[in-house]
Amino acid sequence: MSQTKIWYITGASKGVGFSLVKKLLENGHKVAATSRTIEALEKLDVNPENFLPLEVDLTNEQSIAQSIEKTVQQFGGLDVVVNNAGYRLGGAIEEVSNTEIEENFQINFFAVVKVIQQGLPYLRNQRSGHIINISSIAGFAPGLGWSMYSSAKFAITGLSEALANDLKPLGISVTAVLPGWFRTHFAKPDSIAFSQNQIDDYQFLRAAHQRMNEMDGKQLGNPEKVADVFIKLADHANPPVLLFLGSDATQRAETKIAELTEQIQYWKELSSSTDFKE
Repeated sequence: MSQTKIWYITGASKGVGFSLVKKLLENGHKVAATSRTIEALEKLDVNPENFLPLEVDLTNEQSIAQSIEKTVQQFGGLDVVVNNAGYRLGGAIEEVSNTEIEENFQINFFAVVKVIQQGLPYLRNQRSGHIINISSIAGFAPGLGWSMYSSAKFAITGLSEALANDLKPLGISVTAVLPGWFRTHFAKPDSIAFSQNQIDDYQFLRAAHQRMNEMDGKQLGNPEKVADVFIKLADHANPPVLLFLGSDATQRAETKIAELTEQIQYWKELSSSTDFKE
């Protein structure tokens, strides 16, 4: 039987975040859910004693700090922090503007850092807790046309691995979840931005983006099953640092690892050539 916990979840108004909040509340957990607008969370018909909807600007450190403080005041603590908010940015690196890159990193990476910084004092003081950061399989094995998005997700993956080392002595677990394709709003216009500038030589990237659009509604992953996975993660005494979510993500990861292993072996002599020879 899962022990009920206090959860703080960003990007909770749609997709995996929305499904997670709904399932957690059905299972008796206490949930603080953030969105850019409070109206986006009002469609949840739940017990108000266990649910705290929060309008939060994830680019604003004070807004984040106040939301976490409200969570602790409302529920008396904090157990699990889920950094779920994010959106895709498509385009070649020559095409995306500095503004588009900065805005994407503000939500996909720096918001995660800010949330962790504000949540850690509570988790550290109690010597327990779990931080779950939603990366992407693109943050381990990137595809075509998402160089900046993949970069942000690689940063999340790396941050999570480093934090897991730093926080384990304090009793705090860290997991980066790297999902494949799920049937959510993530393939819809409100979850994807494309570069305003487009260069003809990169038309093959547009074809890759189109293939992604055509698979909308046919993705393998069921978002309704994600909450059960997260509950198991939060309950586990030794959760993984990286969890590939979905059989498609696992297959891509295995292919990448096999290719990387082969590459390391092929170039091993050159890699070792810089050692001092005693």
